[in-house]
Amino acid sequence: MVGGTLAENLATEANDITVVDTDPDRLRELQDRIDIRTVLGQASYPHVLRQAGAEDAEMLIAVTNSDEINMVACQIAHTLFRTPTKLARVRATAYLTRPELFASDALPIDVLISPEQLVTNSIKRLLEFPGALQVLDFADGKVLLVAVKAYYGGPLVGHELHFLRAHIPRVDTRVAAIFRRGKPIIPEGNTVIEADDEVFFIAARDDIRAVMSELRRKEPAYKRITIAGGGNIGERLAESIESRFEVKLLERDSRRCLQLSQNLDRTIVLNSDASNRELLLEENIEDTDVFIALTNYDEANIMSSVLAKRLGGRKVMTLINNPAYVDLLQGGEIDVAISPKHITVSSLLRHVRRGDVVNVHSLRRGAAEAIEAIAHGDQESSKVIGRQLDEIPLPPGTTIGALVRGDKVIIAHHDVIIEPEDHVILFVVDKRQIREVEKLFEVGLTFF
Repeated sequence: MVGGTLAENLATEANDITVVDTDPDRLRELQDRIDIRTVLGQASYPHVLRQAGAEDAEMLIAVTNSDEINMVACQIAHTLFRTPTKLARVRATAYLTRPELFASDALPIDVLISPEQLVTNSIKRLLEFPGALQVLDFADGKVLLVAVKAYYGGPLVGHELHFLRAHIPRVDTRVAAIFRRGKPIIPEGNTVIEADDEVFFIAARDDIRAVMSELRRKEPAYKRITIAGGGNIGERLAESIESRFEVKLLERDSRRCLQLSQNLDRTIVLNSDASNRELLLEENIEDTDVFIALTNYDEANIMSSVLAKRLGGRKVMTLINNPAYVDLLQGGEIDVAISPKHITVSSLLRHVRRGDVVNVHSLRRGAAEAIEAIAHGDQESSKVIGRQLDEIPLPPGTTIGALVRGDKVIIAHHDVIIEPEDHVILFVVDKRQIREVEKLFEVGLTFF
């Protein structure tokens, strides 16, 4: 339930939230855990939206499993309640390929969220940087925040962080956070990297590989990809990477296989269950660089991934909807667990944040966030402009990783001064501090 996960993210930040759902048990369970209001009913019905407070709401976020309900809810919120901002999850390509449906004089949806496209983009970034656990882009891809696991024997393991700058003097980077046995560590120059640390570092796109090679053994580029599951995400991913990789796609439904073979140009489509051991051996799974399980079923994805890894697949990435499974499995036989729920919530959060926040990425399954905010105003009206980074009163657990000024990437150091319109990338390990971070980038009344 994307709505429930989003409500959990926002409830800790003093937001007044109402969740509408048709499942009373789900609402009760949600209300037991977090301080929210709930309304039982169909989200597209006018009386249900009224009961939920649509007349006074600043924003409607429609993320049910039905595109049609989401679109109608936005229409009714606009027509009857004049709700200022409306976001809708829309999955079907039949709608998404007709942009005129969402023009200003048509369906009044301010922001369209397509989970399948978001997940596809996330996987493509992971394929670009072998060995990464997460790859997040900021400032139109000029800056990347990358998570890697530090391996025993890596050049930086056992050394203090300031050693990194001496070791690769021509590359500027900053370690934004370290997670050690699940707990966050705010890095200092004398912090020692340990094996199995999950290290988040930020750098310009062209410098990412050089930094990764310091933290772990360098991995060769991927060539051969096997995708299990020919649903919307599997098809989109195959279509977007088949010109660069050798792609095989496994789909158990024969009619769907026929569709896929007609829609895809270079991908080899095989009619088979991904947990068919004999087929995986016949198709030389041991030569596969990445096995990506993308069916609609967590258990099927997990089992086929474990099987592929045991049969010799070099790397496995697994789509997992149940967040309880993610921490349990990632880092064992499953190299990267992909959570569509958290990827979608990240996309939604950027539209909810106050101040001029243009990008938000949920990290560590929602425990932390990376934020891109634009500094507006002047020295009188802004709490950050004209100040050195070490003079800015950052909330506890918050670090600034980089600035982007026009086309120039500036890695954060204590004497860097923020200028108007700089894009500032921050890492927040304590979600309770988000509101304080937002306040830093809100312009005071003296700015006109």
